Amino acid sequence: MFEIGNSLREARLRRGIEFAQAEGATKIRGKYLRALEEEQFSLLPSPTYVKGFLRTYAEYLGLDGQLYVDEYNSRFVVGEDEDRLKPRRSSVRPQRRNRRVETNVVLVALAAIAIVTIVVISAWKSAGGNGGGQTVARRPATPAVPRAVPPLFWVRAIRGDATVAAHDTNASGKLRFEGTVSAGEPALQLRGKRLWVSIDSPENVRIRVRGKLVHLRGQRPRVIIVTSTGIRPVS
Repeated sequence: MFEIGNSLREARLRRGIEFAQAEGATKIRGKYLRALEEEQFSLLPSPTYVKGFLRTYAEYLGLDGQLYVDEYNSRFVVGEDEDRLKPRRSSVRPQRRNRRVETNVVLVALAAIAIVTIVVISAWKSAGGNGGGQTVARRPATPAVPRAVPPLFWVRAIRGDATVAAHDTNASGKLRFEGTVSAGEPALQLRGKRLWVSIDSPENVRIRVRGKLVHLRGQRPRVIIVTSTGIRPVS
């Protein structure tokens, strides 16, 4: 039998350790360390805490922690205590062990994520490559924008005015336009399959058929048939 409190105090003083220093190393509050040295065990929450703190504090001071626990059990614990059958490891420097455990957990989680990712990618490639009866979602193709079809007949005055008359098919067909086109004004555009066109001053205008430039030679009035293949004079 020995004095628990005096033994702890002598070991601390022999090492020149203050309570604040011991508290930082063991993570046990200073008032509990002082209670252990004064054997005021009732100040601690429970006998379990007493034995845990005794073991930790004694081992921190270089003593046999289990010996102090056994002495406490023999003197202060009445009846059989299951904790006497379960020796604990020292809890000195718990932060280092906690960090090691946390690191291991993170590594295991990362490895699991990597494995799951590889399995998912492999399954996706397999399903898309062997046909497997599965439909692979594809991004819908963007529909092609149809190119605008140029008008059949396009005429614009570039030097002076010109009188233009246009009918569908022939001179007796439906009148599509009759009037004057003047320089600086927007071009006249007519659509259709076949037009009969009369122009009194062809030298003053520029003409396009389906977007292609055509030329009317001479300076006399002209009558032409306009189709998608071009123009031809009316005989």
